[in-house]
Amino acid sequence: MDEKTNLIDLSEFNMSEEELFTKFDHDTIESEKITAPRYSYWRSVFRVFFKKKINIVILALLALVIVFAYIYPLATGYDSDVTPFKYLSDLESYNMTPSQAINKYGFSLEWIFGSGKSGESTFDAVWFGSSISLSLAFICAAINMTIGVVIGAIWGFSKKVDMFMMEVYNIIGNIPYLLLISVMVLIMSASFWTMVFALTITGWLGIAYFIRTQVVIIRDREYNLASKCLGTSTFKIALKNILPFMTSIIVTLLATEIPSYISYEVFLSYVGMGLNENSLGKMIEVSQNSIFLQGREIQFWAPVAVASLITIVLYVVGQNLGDASDPRTHM
Repeated sequence: MDEKTNLIDLSEFNMSEEELFTKFDHDTIESEKITAPRYSYWRSVFRVFFKKKINIVILALLALVIVFAYIYPLATGYDSDVTPFKYLSDLESYNMTPSQAINKYGFSLEWIFGSGKSGESTFDAVWFGSSISLSLAFICAAINMTIGVVIGAIWGFSKKVDMFMMEVYNIIGNIPYLLLISVMVLIMSASFWTMVFALTITGWLGIAYFIRTQVVIIRDREYNLASKCLGTSTFKIALKNILPFMTSIIVTLLATEIPSYISYEVFLSYVGMGLNENSLGKMIEVSQNSIFLQGREIQFWAPVAVASLITIVLYVVGQNLGDASDPRTHM
């Protein structure tokens, strides 16, 4: 080569050889480490969920609904057996419009929906009824989802269980759900726990079948077959490999289940087969004639509006949380 190589004179740095060069030990374990940010599933879920500003608004509405349904009645001391008769001796307090109630008692949340047929606050009664309807929905959803997910996972793995459960599903699953609930409520007393029993006796079956279908789709994928070949038990495969993969599906399913129980309760009460307690459905049933009476329409529309608000908020929060639970949205 014609080009001359220019050598650097290290003495110009006025540094020793030890200072200029550092010995590096090769560590096999250290060389195998990959530098990457730590991934937290639930942190990513909430990051994606709160990234949308509308979810913050909807979640605030849900918190407000829960506060008014469970804390507000305790703060006002509302009792469905006593409070409605508090103003019974005051005939002028019966069936007042919001403006009449505010003029009589002064402006407060208690009278913004007017008063009922016994002079009681419609606002207080609506939120007390909301607590009953919400409690029914939460308890039924907890029971049906727990039983449905567990049995659905077993159903999807065991061929013997699959043969038996398919026959059960083909028989019971074809009976109209509302008809079955109505018959059970008529046979038994229409109490809170009777309604819970009626909504959960077969309510888990549809959830279990849906989970079974998802498990059948996922169970024969390569990583599950590899785990099985390595001796991993079926229980661990279901618990570690399949159910976490279905988190978004389960959350989305839960989002549709909770509002549906409120809808069932409201409908059954509206047709006269609901709870004896002063739930939202019972209020709608009792006040359905008020829609045709001048100045008393609020007694019907108030529980209808609150029931609609609760179901919409629960559904939207659940659906958006289900979308955020999908790992594919965490990229």
